[in-house]
Amino acid sequence: MYLNEPWHSDGSVQQVSPRQQTLQLIGLSHVPMVQPGDDLGALLIDAMAQQKLVSQDKDILVVAQKIVSKAEGRYVDLQQVSPSSRALELAGLTGKDPRLVEVILSESVDVLRCRDSLVIVRHRLGFVMANAGVDQSNVAPDGVVERVLLLPQDPDGSSARLKHALDTHFGSELGVIVSDSVGRAWRIGTVGLALGLAGIPAVQDFRGRDDLYGRALQVTEVGFADQVASSAALLMGEGSEGVPAVLVRGLQWSNADATAALLIRPQAQDLFQ
Repeated sequence: MYLNEPWHSDGSVQQVSPRQQTLQLIGLSHVPMVQPGDDLGALLIDAMAQQKLVSQDKDILVVAQKIVSKAEGRYVDLQQVSPSSRALELAGLTGKDPRLVEVILSESVDVLRCRDSLVIVRHRLGFVMANAGVDQSNVAPDGVVERVLLLPQDPDGSSARLKHALDTHFGSELGVIVSDSVGRAWRIGTVGLALGLAGIPAVQDFRGRDDLYGRALQVTEVGFADQVASSAALLMGEGSEGVPAVLVRGLQWSNADATAALLIRPQAQDLFQ
């Protein structure tokens, strides 16, 4: 018995499922500027072909929310927005454009906190996030003086459609994540977050498994999809990197029938609101 092998009190060696020791992250750098109505699946397939990448079973393609939203035409022209009294009130508290605040409210079910330049809301999809994910960065005007970009209407549905296109083309079974970068209430800095997913588990439940010394895990649930999204964010970046999708290779999983909604903690269990 090797010294680093887990063992039970009776001296027997605990059998542990082997884990993949190598993980590849490959950024797709040949995706063109996406326009409303574009076939995003075809654009991603072409970008992979230019890098001589062929999808394999258990690959995961992490796709930036922004290009999904652009393909789905999720733009709002602020010149066409009339702010409500509530938007005017919050604009006075935060210093934000009242038209932008109105768009944020239209995507939200509750305003949780606000301060200078920031509104924290519960998004209509259940996510707690800044400004309801309404974004102005990397959103070219293209003749429109002022426009913003919303999150996809249904990120899980967007993920499923992309998975179908990729699986059909490559003849493989892969996972897809639609990701965004978000801040956290108790930590500085943004990390990647899975807004939508298809073909992979949202959460891996390790409760009941043994630790190295045979003690059953009691509370361990791993946010698998969020971990993958955050790893991909290292290559995607936040500015002018131009890497809107990342192929992740080397992970294994089971029980892949899931949605991103499973990652949202029920309000009754939320200790931070």
